[in-house]
Amino acid sequence: MTTGTAPFLREFLRDPVRTASALPSSRSLARAVTAPVPETGDPVVVELGAGTGALTDLIAEKLGGRGHQLAVELNPRLAALLARRHPGLDVAATGAAELPRLLAERGLAGADVVVSGLPWAAYPARGPQLTDVIAGTLHDGGALTQFGYAATRWAPPARRLRQRLGEAFEEVVVGRTISGNLPPAFVLTARRPRRSH
Repeated sequence: MTTGTAPFLREFLRDPVRTASALPSSRSLARAVTAPVPETGDPVVVELGAGTGALTDLIAEKLGGRGHQLAVELNPRLAALLARRHPGLDVAATGAAELPRLLAERGLAGADVVVSGLPWAAYPARGPQLTDVIAGTLHDGGALTQFGYAATRWAPPARRLRQRLGEAFEEVVVGRTISGNLPPAFVLTARRPRRSH
């Protein structure tokens, strides 16, 4: 059983809308989602919806102690588990909309990569757009990756998110289906945040 599977399943059963999946992401999905993490320099990498750390582990491996890794997880039980598993990791138990404040509190001017495992439901249909908040925190050359499940690719929340990403970023690429993940998943990669739209 993958590390973190049992706690992840418990949280899914408690709140399936917020947790969105009964299983943590596979290694193949983690590789696709973390592809934009730079291999050199001291990047700021933010993970939204860090869960039990399936993506966190690979981000930490890729950074190898460089830069700043911030994991944002709204569920306090999962955030506490993540902090225990990664004692040196910067974990914030709050919502993704707090990202500008979190970066400012840490003296960070922005992020180089934002990796998101947030469920489609985390992006509200009305009000301030989380896609704009995220785009506003990224450096000009930065990238956002957001994974989703292939079975929901054409659902209204997924289509709405794709449209909002197109409004917030100049380029949005839909990756291939990763059938090795349960359930099968795909990755959206958004680059070149729009500064005014």
